[in-house]
Amino acid sequence: MVTLILLRHGESTWNLENKFTGNTDIDLSPLGIIEAKTAAHLLKNYTIDFAFTSVLKRATHTLEIILNEISLHIPVFKSEALNERNYGDLQGLNKTETKIKYGEAQVIAWRRSYNVAPPNGESLKDTYHRVIPYYLSEILPKLKANKTTLVVAHGNSLRALVMYIENISEKGIADFEIATGVLRVYNFDDEMKIVDKKI
Repeated sequence: MVTLILLRHGESTWNLENKFTGNTDIDLSPLGIIEAKTAAHLLKNYTIDFAFTSVLKRATHTLEIILNEISLHIPVFKSEALNERNYGDLQGLNKTETKIKYGEAQVIAWRRSYNVAPPNGESLKDTYHRVIPYYLSEILPKLKANKTTLVVAHGNSLRALVMYIENISEKGIADFEIATGVLRVYNFDDEMKIVDKKI
């Protein structure tokens, strides 16, 4: 049995301010730092061999805090393929104000649907088509080699990955959300079928 651990970065300053962040490179809030340290405490129970993260500082900072907290020295791989989706023209805008301007239904479609992209941004489908090839080429081989692997990334890049791993439908993924700083742990058998998951 092999383990894959997914973690959304700790709260960012723009999460705190209720802004669309997307691929804007925003760092952790004070609560985000606490969330990273809390995740580190939980990760002490695992023997982690490799870590993957995006290149955005809220994810890399979360991983740095974790590795420092548990004094873990392992190979770390960073890739733009794991970056948060690009929210285009919405980046930096307040989510509540955006709902007032465009209507709640439109904003929900931009945020939660699989196919609908915000103006000049990426849909979840676009995100899926960069995350999954990276998972298959870089992360899955580590798992198949029986290496416990940690992925620290973002709400939508992880939604795309969970969609693939759990075979969630395009409709089903609309209702799926990953909170900041919360671990999602999968154990797989030798054929990479899920034995159990812990949330």
